Amino acid sequence: MRTMASLIALMVATPAAAQTLAVTHAEAWTMEGAEPVRDATIVIENGRIVSVTAAGGVPPGATVIDAGGKPVTPGLVNGATQIGLVEVSGSPDTRDDASTDERTPGYDPSRALNGNSTLVSLARADGVTRALIYPSPSRHAPTSGEPVFARLRDGVDILDRGGIALYAVIGGGAWERLGARAQQWAALRKLLGEAKRGTPPPAETDRKKDKRRSGGPGGPRGGPDDTIHDVVAGKLPLAIQTHRESDIRQAAALASDLGIKVIIVGGTEAWRAADMLAAAKIAVVLDPQVNLPLNFDQLGARRDNAAILTRAGVSIAIGQAGGAIHANYNAGMGLREGAGIAVANGLPYIEALRAVTVNPLAIWGRGGGTLAPGADADLVVWDGDPLEPSTNARSVIIEGRQVSNWSRQDMLAERYKDVR
Repeated sequence: MRTMASLIALMVATPAAAQTLAVTHAEAWTMEGAEPVRDATIVIENGRIVSVTAAGGVPPGATVIDAGGKPVTPGLVNGATQIGLVEVSGSPDTRDDASTDERTPGYDPSRALNGNSTLVSLARADGVTRALIYPSPSRHAPTSGEPVFARLRDGVDILDRGGIALYAVIGGGAWERLGARAQQWAALRKLLGEAKRGTPPPAETDRKKDKRRSGGPGGPRGGPDDTIHDVVAGKLPLAIQTHRESDIRQAAALASDLGIKVIIVGGTEAWRAADMLAAAKIAVVLDPQVNLPLNFDQLGARRDNAAILTRAGVSIAIGQAGGAIHANYNAGMGLREGAGIAVANGLPYIEALRAVTVNPLAIWGRGGGTLAPGADADLVVWDGDPLEPSTNARSVIIEGRQVSNWSRQDMLAERYKDVR
């Protein structure tokens, strides 16, 4: 457990306002190769990585963070979570994850993100710097709304970009009002088919007006119709949270029939359709911790799901969509533990690191996630193997600035450490 004194000393030594940082003696996992750069010096200026050089020099006046030979990775990215939307799942006043409006198929979580949530600081302390935040099923079946990307910087404003995709949930009793899953698929196909046949999108002037209200690019989009039309036009993906093999194959057929990009979220039985998913270039965001079925849609759960999919050529990322706990609480610890479990069940170590760094950013259309010149300076200095639960994040850097990795749990532990 960190001590308050050591953290204060670290924060004093590396002020948040520093424009030039140098991380020295790093085992730098750049994600550009299968091996790290040993004894690397990572130079950061104005929010970007300038260089990653073995035994490189330190620019004059740079603030130095000595990694001491320990691993340094890009900031971790949770591929599907609800931190910032849900604080305590059993307390309605802390839940902003779903719409109750039956008149519209859209729900935009960007207006509800809470950067002051204790779960945000907890995830950041576990090395998570960005996350895909997805909405829960709304009352307007079969779509849930529009997931957004969050950047876990200090402060209340953690929105990175809205309008990432259209999100839908199929199976598992998600849409009781629709009944059988055949009706769920029919409703989704009807929604997309009508848009494909040419219902005109909102006027361009309306789009610009909405973007001005939302603060420009990266903010909330013009509305649900805007998002649906962008999906059928191939500009945005359709994310389908589903688990059963038959539903996964239906998702692949939908992508083929309408010529749209589909992402599977959950995908407990995706291993059974690995070759089809690879051929269709459908990525899967999964949770390697799922080894027992939570419902009948997950009877085929197995912990080598990630390894089977990767061997088949499917792009994977790790997230906790639908998880009973880790969808919000422990979104960082659960992410790292899931990646470690995947390695223990056959996934190559470098592929596990990619599944929590570059892959989720690529799958959700953001890009980046490397330690390379010109890349965003989101990175983590670890005190050991980042995929081991006992490892701590020594330093977390977001947008080129060192941020606090002190969570409420740390503060409580410090407060009560001498109580007997």
